[in-house]
Amino acid sequence: VQLVESGGGSVQPGGSLRLSCAASGSSYATLCMGWFRQAPGKEREGVASISTGGGLTYYFDSVKGRFTISQDDAKNTVSLQMNSLESEDAARYFCTASSDYWGQGTQVTVS
Repeated sequence: VQLVESGGGSVQPGGSLRLSCAASGSSYATLCMGWFRQAPGKEREGVASISTGGGLTYYFDSVKGRFTISQDDAKNTVSLQMNSLESEDAARYFCTASSDYWGQGTQVTVS
């Protein structure tokens, strides 16, 4: 499985960004997809996940009510809509498939 993230950038506090993760590989459709993030000097932390087929979603407390994870099976993409961004959300965001496969990440700056 190969994962490629896009959509990062710089935004002011209160702004929005939409991250996308393009997945390829025959086993992608059977895996739970998710987003993690890592800020400088901090450990990688979970953000959100979505089950196979998109039926179940999970959000870590820090992003509940602000972020939305979604999956487009036709396009083999998983997206993360991030609203009401805060300075604490600044980090490198990584897409993962069952925590076994990882993308290179995309940078989000909030300032």
